[in-house]
Parts: sequence; C-alpha cells; structure tokens
Amino acid sequence: MAHNNNDDMLMEDELAAAFLDDGGLADANDLDVAAPEEEAPVAPSEDDGWEDNTDDFPGQLAVDVYETADKLVVKARTAGISKSDLDVSISDNILTISGILSGGEDEHTTRWHIQECYWGEFSRTIALPVQVKEDENSVKAELKDGVLTISFEKEKVEAPKRITIS
Repeated sequence: MAHNNNDDMLMEDELAAAFLDDGGLADANDLDVAAPEEEAPVAPSEDDGWEDNTDDFPGQLAVDVYETADKLVVKARTAGISKSDLDVSISDNILTISGILSGGEDEHTTRWHIQECYWGEFSRTIALPVQVKEDENSVKAELKDGVLTISFEKEKVEAPKRITIS
C-alpha cells in the first residue's frame, strides 16, 4: 500500500482495506503497511474472454448539457468522426446521438502494446432537463473542430395559475 509524505493520512487502497477487512470495520492502526510483494506479470492468454464482450455494448459519448436564457445546449467531443458517421435524433424530449468512430484498425498490426482509444459504435441517449422545441427551425446542430454542438430553443413554460378555493 502506498503512503504519501504525511503518514497520518491513508491512501485510497488503505481506506478500502479499512472498510473491507473481513466484512467489518478495521482500525487504521491495524493495517499492514509493509511494502507490497511483487507479483509476476501475467501474460494475457488467447482465451481470457474479456475481449469477447467488447462488441456487445456500444461506447458511451461524454456530453456537456447547459442552459442559457432561451436555449438548451448539448456539446459532445466527436473528434475524428465525420458528419456522415453521426446520427442525431430527438423524440419526446429524448435526445439520441450515435455513430461510428472508425480508424483504429490496421490490418498489419501483429501485437497491441497499449490500446486506450475507443473505435467502433457509440451511442448516448439523454432525457433533456427542460422542455425544448423539436421542430427543424428551433434546433441547430453544428460539427466544428471535433465538437458537436446542438442548440434547442426552450419551450416557454407558463407560471402555474393560482386557483381560488371557494
């Protein structure tokens, strides 16, 4: 377990160990703080199975959603995706952005050393937090410098009317 310069502070691993020790709570003074034993690196086997599930779930698209006085704006980083590979739709105040990010495969690759970039299908469905107008004249979508920006005109919501009880 790692320590920082202040030995009185527990690192994240130690905190987890403190709460997970035999199903009960452990005192921080009872923690074993010896240097961790090094384990021999495990070579991934051809049959470890974790890669088999990558096609089952499309990747998630990170988004920012914010309001201005009269608009709701959704922004998503879509670097490397062409307009023709994007699909944006809205129905009943539910926005769906999906597409395909291609370019991660090279037929001459014999062995991956690091593969952190996601390549393939992605999708994101968002229930918009305010009511928006869904007609073509009220929605603007723009793809610029790898950022997809979708702006919606907000529906005017009337203030509740007070009903007098007789």
